[in-house]
Amino acid sequence: MPIIYLSHPDHGSKIANMEQEAENDEQNGWTRYTIDTPTETVEVVEEQLEPVVEEVVNTLKPKTRRKSV
Repeated sequence: MPIIYLSHPDHGSKIANMEQEAENDEQNGWTRYTIDTPTETVEVVEEQLEPVVEEVVNTLKPKTRRKSV
């Protein structure tokens, strides 16, 4: 049983167990690759966001206790 490696830009990577499965996946945007295929390196840039500071106001009214009879 062959092991066929596939990759997709949205769904990541997967392994197909049959040639027919790999052919169907290729029709849906998957691409074959081998373990020796070099991968693209992606530089991750973290955007520094400033914190949002909002005034918190308690709008709840305090509960009153019932008097026991």
